[in-house]
Amino acid sequence: MNPLDPLPNLIDQVYACILEAIIDRSLPPGHRIRQNELAERLGVSRQPISHALHLLHRQGLVTESGRRGFEVTRLDPARIRQLYEVRGAIDALAARLAAGRIKVDGPGRAQLVAALQAGRAIDADTPLARLIALDVDFHRAIYRLAGNPAIEELIAPQWPHMRRSMATVLAELDYRDSAWSEHETIAAQILAGNAGAAEAAALAHAQTAGRMTEERLRATDRAA
Repeated sequence: MNPLDPLPNLIDQVYACILEAIIDRSLPPGHRIRQNELAERLGVSRQPISHALHLLHRQGLVTESGRRGFEVTRLDPARIRQLYEVRGAIDALAARLAAGRIKVDGPGRAQLVAALQAGRAIDADTPLARLIALDVDFHRAIYRLAGNPAIEELIAPQWPHMRRSMATVLAELDYRDSAWSEHETIAAQILAGNAGAAEAAALAHAQTAGRMTEERLRATDRAA
């Protein structure tokens, strides 16, 4: 975390900075947030820190802890499973629609190909934050290619929670490769215009990610 410039959108900047720290676990689950410490690290007053924390609280990313205090919300394995169940249905729909539009949406096709190529460049040294961003970019390319704005509108509020869950499994080197192998399969079916196969591959990918994330979180809870 580096000091921020005092721009008019300072609250948004503070919010984004704290959110990224929650996602990459610089602020881990259960961490007690000290507003004075954050304000000092970011080079701002406590006011934008307070506003940003209240925004994060509304999203369920931080929870109240003690008098006027907050801590980073712990990941609930059951809740993550539920999110992936919903996301699986949305991703399957998006992949089917994208495959149906692949021949008429040149820019959308190019964006999907670019996202896929960027993912091929990952290796063991790729930072976790970069891995998460590439994963999100890939799925967003499919959503946009699907041509139904309601898909992105429905999933957007859940991205912060999904990004936190991604960190749980993408931190494991083996899953990085298998996740992108599954992305390759989804993209290949979309690019070939195979709607049914694309739908099935996207659903299977979400189900695998959801199961692995839930198992990992439960194992962490048992070890704590």
